[in-house]
Amino acid sequence: MELGLVGLGKMGGNMRERIRRAGHTVIGYDRNPDVADVHSLKKLVDSLKGPRVVWVMVPAGAATQSTIDELGELLSPGDIVVDGGNSRWTDDEKHAVELGLKDIGFVDCGVSGGVWGLENGYALMYGGDAENVAKVQPIFDALKPEGDFGAVHAGKVGSGHFSKMVHNGIEYAMMQAYAEGWELLEKVNSVTDVREVFRSWQEGTVIRSWLLDLAVNALDDDEHLDKLKGFAQDSGEGRWTVEAAIDNAVPLPAITASLFARFASRQDDSPQMKMIAALRNQFGGHAVESK
Repeated sequence: MELGLVGLGKMGGNMRERIRRAGHTVIGYDRNPDVADVHSLKKLVDSLKGPRVVWVMVPAGAATQSTIDELGELLSPGDIVVDGGNSRWTDDEKHAVELGLKDIGFVDCGVSGGVWGLENGYALMYGGDAENVAKVQPIFDALKPEGDFGAVHAGKVGSGHFSKMVHNGIEYAMMQAYAEGWELLEKVNSVTDVREVFRSWQEGTVIRSWLLDLAVNALDDDEHLDKLKGFAQDSGEGRWTVEAAIDNAVPLPAITASLFARFASRQDDSPQMKMIAALRNQFGGHAVESK
């Protein structure tokens, strides 16, 4: 099938390549002309045959809103917009109503995979009407990892991004646990090779995971993380997870504490946050701050 893809950054550019490898046609637009196939949203829409599917991969908030607003003026009844960025699920509900007034379908899709997704595939969580999801299914199949798992129709519009938000909240807490354990091991005199302790956990233990593998990668690059500043940003989804927990009276002590620990990292050069920063760089290519 044909797909229009808006936003060709670290994620979007690799997604374009993976979809093309599966045999589909992708026409990409980005504000950076060096990576774009066409140089305006209008040219992108005009290049696609109807019914069109346009996938948006731009930053959440104002950038996504303006893109969807413009697409709403350019697309035709029966076309579909997919928001694959990190939008808040409440925005999805708003966008579905706005586009629905013009008979344009809407699907939200949480995407996980970072810089590794091109080769390994992307975990996908999507929400929307079954009819609209079915029209996008060949693209979901191209992006997902091989095997039976890695993609799910989570439910109604907004459920994809809500599921991805909770996924990221869990990720916050897991990274925090590894970071705290690493700092304690580094602190005591009796443990002389913390990196190899972490490496030993990669087999035969209940805490083995891809995040643990990435922690070992980071320690191989910088054994004591001396090159990093203990500072970690948050993408916003951790905050939304905690807010949703409050709204639904669901206790999230581990996830909440991990979010607050990131806030603390901006006040002190925290050893734990060196590991958090290293892990975010390993799995997502997120920027790190050097001393």
